[in-house]
Amino acid sequence: MFGISTLGWVHTFSSLPAIPLAIYMFARHGRIVPRSKPGVVYFISMLIGAVTVFPIAKQSVSYVIGAATLLFLLAGYGMRRISSIGGAGKYLETIFLSLTAFLLFVPTVTETLTRVPNGNPIVTDLNSPILLAAQAGLLVILIIGLSAQIIHLRRQDRLAIVDSALTSPAE
Repeated sequence: MFGISTLGWVHTFSSLPAIPLAIYMFARHGRIVPRSKPGVVYFISMLIGAVTVFPIAKQSVSYVIGAATLLFLLAGYGMRRISSIGGAGKYLETIFLSLTAFLLFVPTVTETLTRVPNGNPIVTDLNSPILLAAQAGLLVILIIGLSAQIIHLRRQDRLAIVDSALTSPAE
């Protein structure tokens, strides 16, 4: 069905949980939260999905997306372990993990539009205006989303500074 191999189905079904988990964490926390239950499941789902793309990839861009996803995923989840970067770690973690979500959504939208409905897909050409518009929309969402996340994190940092100044005893 849909011209997908058995390994392709494993790839698809293992990656699938990451989509609602990313949406949930963005809606609830404004970012992907690695040290949460949804964050752990997101990591596992993304890791399996990114690793299984290599044996099923048919286009060179799939290898690039898979490798970039693995790089950003491991960097994002490992960011808090690097003490030398200090407060920048939270920002880098947020950026890297948001990029993993973007790299999940681009092929998901592309594959869906080029395969559904079965036998008569919405898009038959990768240069279709519908597909290019959908991908451009995802890029706009990424840019706006990352900007909002950075602004939110900066406000949290400022509030933490003010709060600590108000609660610390005067000398």
